[in-house]
This record gives sequence, C-alpha cells and structure tokens, in this order.
Amino acid sequence: MWYRRRFLQNCLGSAAALMFPRSGSHGTAFARDELLSDVRPQEDVFTYLQRQGSGFTAHAYKRVLGAANEFKEGDQIVGVAAPNEVARRNARELLSRTRLEDIDRHPLLEDKLHAFATQCLDSNATTNTAGWTLGELKHFLLTASEDAIKETMPGLSSDVIGCVVKLMSNEELTAVGATIFNPLPGSQIGARGYLGARIQPNSPTDNVDDIRWQVLDAFAYAVGDVLLGTNPVSSDPKSVAAVERTLQDILVTFGIDHLLPHCVLAHIDVQAEVEQQQPGSTEFWFQSIAGSEAANATFDTSVERMRKHAAQRTGRFGLYFETGQGADFTNGHSHGFDMVLHESRKYGFARALTQDVAAAQRASGQTARPWVHLNDVAGFIGPEVFRTREQLVRCCLEDIVMGKLHGLTLGLDVCSTLHMSVTLDDLDWCLDQIVPACPAYLMALPTKIDPMLGYLTTGFQDHVRLRTRFGRKVNDAMWRFFQSLQVIDETGHPTEHFGDPLWVWMQYRRRKNDPRSDEAILAEGRQQLEQIQRRGVFIARGHGADVWDLEPQLRSAINRIDADARQSIWTEMDSQFIAAIPHAQPLVTRSKDRLDYILHPESGEHFGAASMRVLQQLRQQHAGQYDLQIVVSDGLNAHAIMDEGHLQPFFDRLGPLLIDNGYQPAPELLVVTSGRVRAGYRIGEILFGGLTGKRRIVHVIGERPGSGHHTFSVYMTSADGADWIRPNKVDHNITKVISGIALTALTPREGAENSVRILKTLG
Repeated sequence: MWYRRRFLQNCLGSAAALMFPRSGSHGTAFARDELLSDVRPQEDVFTYLQRQGSGFTAHAYKRVLGAANEFKEGDQIVGVAAPNEVARRNARELLSRTRLEDIDRHPLLEDKLHAFATQCLDSNATTNTAGWTLGELKHFLLTASEDAIKETMPGLSSDVIGCVVKLMSNEELTAVGATIFNPLPGSQIGARGYLGARIQPNSPTDNVDDIRWQVLDAFAYAVGDVLLGTNPVSSDPKSVAAVERTLQDILVTFGIDHLLPHCVLAHIDVQAEVEQQQPGSTEFWFQSIAGSEAANATFDTSVERMRKHAAQRTGRFGLYFETGQGADFTNGHSHGFDMVLHESRKYGFARALTQDVAAAQRASGQTARPWVHLNDVAGFIGPEVFRTREQLVRCCLEDIVMGKLHGLTLGLDVCSTLHMSVTLDDLDWCLDQIVPACPAYLMALPTKIDPMLGYLTTGFQDHVRLRTRFGRKVNDAMWRFFQSLQVIDETGHPTEHFGDPLWVWMQYRRRKNDPRSDEAILAEGRQQLEQIQRRGVFIARGHGADVWDLEPQLRSAINRIDADARQSIWTEMDSQFIAAIPHAQPLVTRSKDRLDYILHPESGEHFGAASMRVLQQLRQQHAGQYDLQIVVSDGLNAHAIMDEGHLQPFFDRLGPLLIDNGYQPAPELLVVTSGRVRAGYRIGEILFGGLTGKRRIVHVIGERPGSGHHTFSVYMTSADGADWIRPNKVDHNITKVISGIALTALTPREGAENSVRILKTLG
C-alpha cells in the first residue's frame, strides 16, 4: 500500500509547509489585500506583473496563477489562494489573455521531472498552438471535435493544461471530459459509453482469504474489468508475493488472466524484486508519483528510477500510477505554487513514462501497445486539502480533464476521509456530478468503507447504480465472462445468482476440478465467510429494494461504523489513561485544541515551549546512553491507543524483544497529545541530533478511524546521530511502518514482533 501508506503518513504527519508567507513579500509589489485589484483591459499575466513596478518575480507569478483556482484550503495554506472573488475573476481574465508560449517560457519549477516531461512534447504540435491565448485554447476545447483536440494534445505542456482548466466552470469541464476518450489498447476501458472498475480487495492483515472473497464478491455483482489491485499492509516481498499469487490464481482459474491484470500496490522496487524472485508473478507495476523531483523523493523514487522500471515493462501490461491533489504540499514540497498545477505535472510525468514503456516494447519486438493508466485519489488526505463535497467534485472534474488532455486513461478514487464534511450520501451525489465527465473507471469495494485504509469510496453496488442511471457498460470481454458466470443473463439483467459470492465460489472450485459435492463446497464457503466477517471485513451479499442497494442489515452496520469513526476522530486521550501508563512522560504539541489539530496538521508536528524543555532535559539526563526512544501519540484515533488490550500486550511483547535484540530503549515512554508522525522526527532531532551511532524512534500512533477497527500503526525510523540533526534528512522516505494493529486485526503481540523484525532491517 505504498502510495496510500504515504498518504496516511501525510494525514498523520503533514508538513503543510508555508513555502511563502501569505502577505506580499519576496519582491512582490502588492500586499495580499491588493492582489489583482486593478487589472486593466487587454493585460495578460506578464504585462500586469510588469506594471506592478518590480517586474516579473516567480513568487508573484505563482500567486496570480493560484488565485485563478476555485478555493481550496490547500492553496490557502501554501499562500496562493485568491483573497476574494474579485481577485479570482481578475486572475482568470489575465490568464485568458496569456499566450501558451509565454506560459511555457516561464516554468513554475525547473527540475529533472520538468525536463523529462517537456522532452516528450511534440514540437510541431507545440509550435502550432504557441500563439494561442489560454482563452482561445479553452474555446477550442469546448467547440472542436475529438480528433482535432487529439492533434493538439501532444504539444500541450503540463503547465498550459493546468492553467486552462482554471478558466473552466464545472459544466465546461464536464463537457470537455465527455469529448475526449483515451481507451486502453485492445479494450473498451476508457472508451465512450463505458465505466470500468478497479477492484480493491484490501485486508487489515493481508489475509489471502479476505482478498480472494472480495474479488469473488465483485464478480457476483458483475463488477471489475480494469485491475485487481490490493493495497498491502506489509511491503515485505514474501507477503507481497503471497498476495500476487492469490490474485493471479483467481484470474488463471477463471481463464481471464489475458483480460484482467493484477497488482499489489507495494513500492515499485518491491514489486520488481518479487518479479525477479518469481518471474511471471507480477503484471502491472504500481507507483505513486508526485509533481516535482523533491516530492517524489518522499515517495522514495526519482525520474531515473522510474525510467529504469518503465524500460522493463515489456509484457502485455505496463505501469499503473496514483496521484492526488495536495500530496506535494503536505510533504513540504509546494515550491510555492498551487495544487492543480502540481497535479498536472504528475500527469506530464506519467505521459512521459508511458512513452518510455512504449519504446521498451518496440525495442523488444512487440507490436501490442502497453496498458498504462492512472487513478487520481481525490479526497484521501483530509480537510487541510479541501473539506466539502463541492470541492471534491471540482477536484475530480479538473483532474479528469487534465488527465485526458495528457492522453492518459484516467480513473478516479472519489473518496473522503472521516474528518471531512462529506457523508456516505454525499458521495452518491458527488458520483452523480462526476460520471457525466466520463472518467475511465472508479474504485470498487464491497461497501463504501475500505476495511483496511478506513476511508469512504465507491462500492460494488454503486457501480451497478451508475451503470443503470448513466447507461454505462463494462469492457465487452469481461461482460461476456460475467454472463458465463450466470450472474447476469444474455440481455444483461441480473439473475438469481446476482450478488451471491457463494455461487461464484462454487464456480471457482469447480474450475479447479474440486470433486466434492455442492453442499460440501458451499459449507466451506460459508465457514470462510463467517471467519472473514469476524475479522471485520465486509462481504456484500444480496441487495435491498433495488439491485444497487446494500442489503439492509449490512447498510446498518456500515452506518454504525461511519458514526463511530466520526466520533473517534474527535476523541482525545484521557489524562487518567496517560497517568496510568508506566514511565509515561506527557508531551503536548502546538495544536490549540482538537479542531486546530484536524484542520492544521502542521500544528501537531511541533512542540510548545514546555514540552521542548522536557525533551532537552531528557537529552541532558540520558547523555546519549540510549539508542532507542519509544513514542506514543493519539494521532487521528485516540481510541486505538486507549482501547483495552491494545497498548499493554503490545509493550509487554515489544520491550523484551528490543532487549533480546541488543537495543537500549530509554526508560521513559513519551506520550504525545495531538501528535502526528513528524512529531516523532522532532523528538529524534532533539534527543539524538549530533550523537554518535545509530539512534532510533519507534512511534506508536492511532490511525484514522473508519475501517471498523480501532487500529494503530508503528512508525520506525533509524538514522545516525549526525543525520538526526541535518535539516530534512529524516523523513517518511527512511521510515518503515507496520499498520492495522488491533485486537480485531493484526494483534498487538504480532504487531510488536513484526515491528522488531522490520526494525532490525533498518540497522
């Protein structure tokens, strides 16, 4: 679950760095309240900036481009959101009169990613549109034919594409999205009239039965034609390989491995390692990508590394990317410009890597074009990026159009965290606004709640509803497979087996030549379903009044989990609980209260003066004699820390294991109220900075609620004392994590054992 884990780290440990202050500075000739208040007719962005008196500055340029966006909290944090509607309207007017070639002559950030993405542009197509203004480009996109638009697309830079969507209303974005289609080769995925589904069979413990049954469940609802894509709890190659084999087995057993690929969303290096150890076990190689070289380093990747992996994708299936607005600034790499433009740069990176995959296939003598696609995870980070359902729709529409203009097959994870103001019903409304813009595909889970990641997204039966309402179809070859399973009839209508995973289980066992009686096979299936349910993993069965409605009891269970999660997110650690922890040393971050902590994640990354003094005293007192510090933070769910049977058995097992393996943990247990992941790094800097030898932080922190479990994670960081004191040296990219720990998921005892095992690999 590399990308999602990084996003979880962002949510728990967001830097939200203010790369530029919100008032006019850095050579800007206007204060914030004066921004864009005096635009003159016929001015473009550059003549306007020149008239301000100090000439063009990068900071002023970024502020004008950011001001053209619809409001989002993430842009406000970076300091580029428009101060009012007048400024927003004026910024759009300036942009509409700005020529494409001038945008390209002033790149927002020149780094290796920008150079790589730029070199793939078609110079002839770029020349043909260079003299157009962005307003003229917008008009062209709204009036021209699909073929004419596709002739211009290869010459449009990511900055140009990111700027033109700023000028469009939601209705205009929907119209452009419904004009351009980039289907995957040899399929109807992403084609006009089709809506695909990526099955996301996540398990809180990487249990292969959980994963297998969720796939069978999807097939029971005639859902799943793009990818079987599992976000793993563990990125250990052995665990990843086991999940790969499970997914592959399903496809091979049903004879659809040539139609539907599989992927385990570990880091791309891990996937490559698994393929090297077990050739043929992987298909799509996944990686989350960012909009700058610096932000990609947070995901522990680079342009060079991704190009190396792309060159190895010579099979039928190629690469799969995930992105999302806000990931860059939450990792401290906003570079002073807005989220839309960062997102567009990600698509430029993906477009260039797609060309690398195609080149690799040509070099190997293959004639088939590769499958390369991308899904945008809109809404996964939280309210520091944006907060409302209207903003979620806007984000998705922007990303659909930007992805399509880059020539990509782009899907969506239309999602929400439990600390955003988006409900289960709101998601239905959002999907109804977004599907007319024709994304290639959406996520697909048994219900709207992911049992491992704990966020809201699209359920299997949502696909049934959307296909019915909007007349969308499933990739033809997979539709014929669903007919062969007899879950739909030859006319496409549900049969008596629709929504019955036990029926699909029976077909699966029969295709494995299982000689047992039907009743014996079904009895085994029922037993497995009961075990899965006890682990808190949802399997949808049947339906309500309509075939796209959840069965009423399951709907009630989902509503209870949703309510519990929304209550949990605001729960604070009890002072009596902290006092009862042996050797506890309380610490408090700069968050003023829980609301401040939720809305301003950076406040939970740093400590107030009193806690700083405590940490400095501990450093003096210990005099470098300990090489490991244990930290406990409430994170986004204090219940995960306070629930009976969580911390005590975890530490009962962890402590002896640390000693047995030669570690020297400090006697104090640092307990942080309103703490995020990066608060642990701050502790390491103070306690260990400048000391000799390896020094380690083991940070236990409550995960965001919503999975049906109150789970906590363990973040482990090991670095030399010299590195602990170096700015930005210690961050997520060198940290390993064990997640999903709870009595009802990965048990605390197992979590402790896995933590020490991972810690040993860090040195």
